[in-house]
Amino acid sequence: MSKHVTARRHTPRSLAALDAPIVALTAYTTPMARLMDPHCDLLLVGDSLGMVVYGMDSTLAVTPEMMIAHGQAVVRGSQNACVAIDLPFGSYQQSPQQAFAVSAEIMAKTGAGCVKLEGGVEMAETVHFLTQRGIPVIGHIGLKPQAVHTHGGFRTVGRGSEAEQIMQDAKAIEAAGAFSIVIESTMEPVAREISETLSVPTIGIGASPACGGQVLVGEDMLGLFSDFTPRFVKRFAAIGEQVDKAVAEYAEAVRNRSFPGPEQCVGMPKKDS
Repeated sequence: MSKHVTARRHTPRSLAALDAPIVALTAYTTPMARLMDPHCDLLLVGDSLGMVVYGMDSTLAVTPEMMIAHGQAVVRGSQNACVAIDLPFGSYQQSPQQAFAVSAEIMAKTGAGCVKLEGGVEMAETVHFLTQRGIPVIGHIGLKPQAVHTHGGFRTVGRGSEAEQIMQDAKAIEAAGAFSIVIESTMEPVAREISETLSVPTIGIGASPACGGQVLVGEDMLGLFSDFTPRFVKRFAAIGEQVDKAVAEYAEAVRNRSFPGPEQCVGMPKKDS
């Protein structure tokens, strides 16, 4: 008698134990999650959805309610990847207790496997508070989009004295209990040294091939988001161009009345072939 075997979803523990680099992409919707899930170890519901999905100038106006709605969609569309959800700006920085409340709500309502938060030394107490209470945490250091105004824009960090601070941030977040750390838009030698120093896997985005994994915004990688393209993005497809071409052809077909044709209409005789 045959037995149906259901694939087990990755967990923070299994991600940390992977022998191969962690494959991660952002996902915000069920259809995209279904397409990405067979190939990814980690799907990140990033607060980048504010810019990619909602057309915002930054991530700062994203709310926990938005993260929950999109997190639910991605969890429904996946069965292999661990799903991580960003804690949005202002929802966790006030206190560890605030961070626990929003993290618990997000995980309970979505079924996600972990949360991700930005910050270094200053957030170590919060990361420790969460991990000691059953909330798995991915840290995020280097360029922190929620601190875009402090950084002076979206820029590469880690030059000069910044390098030592980023290293201290990495060590503090690891010591606090994070099971993985994202390093964003950081000078390659700095990201490499951090990755070689820490015992938890790092996940690079504009960092270093030495990181324990890589993540990109899915729409960037697919050529769907063209407002701006960071240097670290490699486009593996040009789907945006295909969408533009398809919509143009559709519009022309509607305007010249070749669509809908007999094949798309019920009760209309089909043309003889």
